[in-house]
Amino acid sequence: MPTELNPLGLQGIEFTEFATTDNDFMHQIFVDFGFSMLKKHATKDITYYKQNNINFFLNKERTGFSADFAKSHGPAICSMGWRVEDAEFAFKAAVERGAKPASDSAKDMPYPAIYGIGDSLIYFIDIYGDDNNIYKNDFVDLSEPLVIADKGFMEVDHLTNNVYKGTMQHWADFYKDIFGFTEVRYFDINGAQTGLTSFALRSPDGSFCIPINEGKNDDKNQIDEYLKEYDGPGVQHLAFTSRDIVASLDAMEGSSIKTLDIIPEYYDTIFDKLPQITEDRDRIKHHQILCDGDENGYLLQIFTKNLFGPIFIEIIQRKNNLGFGEGNFTALFESIERDQMRRGVL
Repeated sequence: MPTELNPLGLQGIEFTEFATTDNDFMHQIFVDFGFSMLKKHATKDITYYKQNNINFFLNKERTGFSADFAKSHGPAICSMGWRVEDAEFAFKAAVERGAKPASDSAKDMPYPAIYGIGDSLIYFIDIYGDDNNIYKNDFVDLSEPLVIADKGFMEVDHLTNNVYKGTMQHWADFYKDIFGFTEVRYFDINGAQTGLTSFALRSPDGSFCIPINEGKNDDKNQIDEYLKEYDGPGVQHLAFTSRDIVASLDAMEGSSIKTLDIIPEYYDTIFDKLPQITEDRDRIKHHQILCDGDENGYLLQIFTKNLFGPIFIEIIQRKNNLGFGEGNFTALFESIERDQMRRGVL
């Protein structure tokens, strides 16, 4: 039931919807990550991909919300479906708490929805689980599904929003006031040439987080580069949890997915700082995986280069650690700056 701390009865992420004018490329990215293509919407040109608890839609409609979104932003995450106990209740409560409702004519799918970051949509989904879900009810099996071995990705750990300078508090308040998110971290990060600040918010059910970034100083930083290319605020990246990050990266080696380069000196000291790491250290160095932790546990993480437009994917494996890799921020930021230099941004 909805509570004072969880006023909409939020229960996690059900799906992420992608919009693009280059469907073949997006399909290949999904396949390289280990997603199986299983179903198609009964009446819309929307394809369903799945890997464990991660559900993706690739919307190929030529008109409507998703198509217009792709024309405005290029490849983008145009909507998400969030699980709630009662979709109509959650929708009405969200509007009463200040959210902007999406009309039926503005949506590609029939579920109640409000506008979120950058006028993307947040759908409310109350039919989910193995026995009864929207994929069984609203989709049909493909005549030739593409079923491939998963690559160890289990669920969406967090999704990060990039926003214009001066609006980070506005969007933090949006998630807090509408849904009951709570702030769990504040970051002030500096690289060699650029910087950003960030709030990290956790959903009221504790199942996922939303960091919100805004750039610092001039407009050469990675946040403002995203805002220019994307033409507005939006989802910068999704983070997948992996049950075994080394095995996941082994499985993706040689694919279209490329990760950021980390300076070799990073590994001169990291295992002295984190001697509790049990994964193969040579494979960690080979894949340039970042490591962070404390006396209670650790995490392993890696970031792809931009995959579609300015959007990328983070891969993370957690071992009793709920952080965001704070100890890696400088190394990561400088790695992004090196990538910006190669692309002529800095």
